Amino acid sequence: METIEIFKFNSIYRDEMKVKGYIFGNGDRSAVIVGPSRGNENEQLYICSSLVRVLTELEAAGAISNEKQIMVIPSINHYAFNLDMDFFGVKNLDINRCFPGNDYGEPISRLAGGLFRAISEYTYMIQFTSFFGRSDCVPHVRMMANGHENVSLANLFGLPYVVVRRPQPIDTATLNYNLQRETGNAFSVFTRQKEQIDEKDAKQAISAVLRFLTRMGIIKYECHSGYISHVLYEDDLVEVYAEHAGIFRRIVNCGDDVKYGTDMAEILDPYDGSVREIIKASTDGIVFFAHNAALINQYEPAFSMIHRLHE
Repeated sequence: METIEIFKFNSIYRDEMKVKGYIFGNGDRSAVIVGPSRGNENEQLYICSSLVRVLTELEAAGAISNEKQIMVIPSINHYAFNLDMDFFGVKNLDINRCFPGNDYGEPISRLAGGLFRAISEYTYMIQFTSFFGRSDCVPHVRMMANGHENVSLANLFGLPYVVVRRPQPIDTATLNYNLQRETGNAFSVFTRQKEQIDEKDAKQAISAVLRFLTRMGIIKYECHSGYISHVLYEDDLVEVYAEHAGIFRRIVNCGDDVKYGTDMAEILDPYDGSVREIIKASTDGIVFFAHNAALINQYEPAFSMIHRLHE
């Protein structure tokens, strides 16, 4: 393993921040694995650090294919982790809304630019990221539908679902969108948790990455075949919104198979405990996304569901 410095950011009031990459193997720049850009993505950090450990062991065993190189960047925003903040710097900006970056811009834009140059040299990019807000979801691989997506490659991770998102204006400054425009091989991997570490989901995500690297001939590794992924377009998910604000008491969990009219959550009055609303399933299907904070706002998404298709 070789450790390199990808970008260094100097600070007047604290130690400099160095974004490091861990390189395995030699030769073609085959795959880069990018860790969290937000300071609350603890599970994503754990997964990437675990991949560094596993790839170190595989390299020692001669399991990195000849003329193949893998780089892992465990974190691109450890300032935020240290300060218990979601985003970056005094202005509290999201790095994953600053790509492809600008060498002459503000610090966060220069950081994004330096990262983008280093990452774009690799054939495949795997990013571990999460949704905004407090929520969990079914593990899946996500791609942008910008004319360069390759769903067949996304299936090789062997996760239950591949989700294709039609990009909105806010997406055009993300790492996934910009790399996919250049290479067509950018994948975002989502796990169930974010702030908490779920060992089962973390192991599934690590296995998915190793499975993909094996199937692309980058490493030599014995792994199970995983799932035959079901491809979804994000627009086809059924959104279920909260009609009232209050204390959110969730009844169903991600991955649950529910019937039309099933009670999914209760919203309680925060002062007298009375039930303001019972959120019910609007279709037969599988819970894909679920709000998991103690409170919920009026008209905020509470769940997303995969509509059940009947034969």
